[in-house]
Amino acid sequence: MARTTVSFDSAGISLAAHLYTPGTTASGPRPALVVGHPGTGVKEQASGTYARRLAERGFVTLAFDAAHQGESGGLPRGLEDPAQRVEDFKAAVSFLCTRADVDAGRVGLLGICASGGYSLAAAGGDRRVKAVATVSGVDVARQFRLGADGTQDPAVFRNLLDAAAHARTAAARGEEPGTMTVFPETAEQAGELGGRHGIEGFEYYRTSRGGHERSAKSLAWESIDRLASFDAFHAVPLIAPRPLSQIVGSRAVTSWMAVEVHQRATGPKELHWIDGASHVDLYDKKQYIDPAIDRLADFFTGHLA
Repeated sequence: MARTTVSFDSAGISLAAHLYTPGTTASGPRPALVVGHPGTGVKEQASGTYARRLAERGFVTLAFDAAHQGESGGLPRGLEDPAQRVEDFKAAVSFLCTRADVDAGRVGLLGICASGGYSLAAAGGDRRVKAVATVSGVDVARQFRLGADGTQDPAVFRNLLDAAAHARTAAARGEEPGTMTVFPETAEQAGELGGRHGIEGFEYYRTSRGGHERSAKSLAWESIDRLASFDAFHAVPLIAPRPLSQIVGSRAVTSWMAVEVHQRATGPKELHWIDGASHVDLYDKKQYIDPAIDRLADFFTGHLA
């Protein structure tokens, strides 16, 4: 398996990516997968792990940094722009379809966490995608509006919208708009912001376990009002008759979103549970990733044959 640094254009923004190619010979072009990272993540973290492991199973895989994040271009930095994030997936498909070693008729999407929602929206509108899968998939807009477990007090998001509005006015006046902290300095502070789910995120992103210097610790405030009216799941019925697979940890507080997607899907679909895993466990813990990779390899092999 070889990893190559590449770049491609997404609506005028240059995206940085790692292309993984199998080390074995092939009789012709191979099936390929676009792999998207979690919110605030970068290609060197969970998405790179899945891309590498699936390249070892015979797929050409592409793990990219979203626009405004990681090594990709785009200002302001740390912007979570849902429309652009969906476009990034489509641009990644375009990049793969131009390669001689990729069979353009056998391209799939894999989205992890926030990219799970974005991959569904992208697949719904892009018929070049032949199969789509998610791991710990969420609609990050729902997560901000309703909370990771779906029970958040509506006042929390209204307060965020107020802060985002203030930041826009400050920027218009030439003042520093500031940023919204996602991962604070301690696990205790992370728990105060996001409960056990927040602590799990801190333990991955802010420690030697999974931390990376380029992963975002905060978001541009305008991310909030851009997310306010976004719905990553509206296009789920458009995926049919193409197949959909969702891999979810049995302890994931976010799993209610995968259940909603499963209910909305009208084509071939599966909801595959990894026993004992939380949302974040599926980013890097071998005992949970191994069965997830097995399931994904079977799914994509069967539907991109």
